[in-house]
Amino acid sequence: MKHTGRSKDKNSRSSKNGKKDRFFDKQRRKYKPKDEFKGKKAESKSDNSIRLNKYIANAGICSRREADVLISTGAIKINGKIVTELGTKVYPGDVVHYGDEVLKTEKNVYILLNKPKDFITTTVDPGARKTVMQLVKDACSERIYPVGRLDRNTTGLLLLTNDGDLAKKLMHPKHEIRKLYHVVLDKSVKKADMKKISEGIGLDDETVAADNIAYASDGQSKKEVGIEIHSGQNRVVRRIFEKLGYKVLKLDRVMFAGLTKKNLPRGEYRFLTQKEINFLKMS
Repeated sequence: MKHTGRSKDKNSRSSKNGKKDRFFDKQRRKYKPKDEFKGKKAESKSDNSIRLNKYIANAGICSRREADVLISTGAIKINGKIVTELGTKVYPGDVVHYGDEVLKTEKNVYILLNKPKDFITTTVDPGARKTVMQLVKDACSERIYPVGRLDRNTTGLLLLTNDGDLAKKLMHPKHEIRKLYHVVLDKSVKKADMKKISEGIGLDDETVAADNIAYASDGQSKKEVGIEIHSGQNRVVRRIFEKLGYKVLKLDRVMFAGLTKKNLPRGEYRFLTQKEINFLKMS
């Protein structure tokens, strides 16, 4: 029997006359309309849900990884019921509790502060001492936190944000986020000690080496040093010099993760630009 026209094989690719396009699903070994898969993808996007760990991170509580711990340990409730299953989604109208606190998602805020002396890096101080939060209290309505810390007598750059994932990244040692400090000491620093610092000093069973170190002020004063370091140890710069017999008189962080103090007076703050935010997330 002679056939006329095109074959109407069910497995053939459709023409451009309005029939559904088809593609091969290798796992199921048969053809399926693209629209079928598009429909599933569109449905997941249109329900406006968000994963619970991301919701918690967006509320400024912690990073998503830390949120998973809160979920699995039963610290989170949705609509009054404890949720422990990872991957749970939050839908519009859901009420999420962490303890007695209702969590609300916030836009991410990124603030760079040039910290002055005599302010401690904490959100609340039981001793009623001055904190860095007092310096940014009028900056935004979102709840922000310091990324890392500068001790009371250290001045310079401090980042504050409610982006838990970025904060976690910037503080994790594996990312080797670099900080540059201007150090003023009680006596001239010997070249031999500069070499020791660049090769590594033993602190807490760990060898900590500077990424770069040089005399500041064009070398006119051997008491002033610039040191670039990525270690996240507490008071690491002070402890390095103290171990070699020096006393740190002034310590100022002039660069953090590529951000500088340019046009930012002591005690003032500014919001990061979108370009700077993108740089931090890619670094």
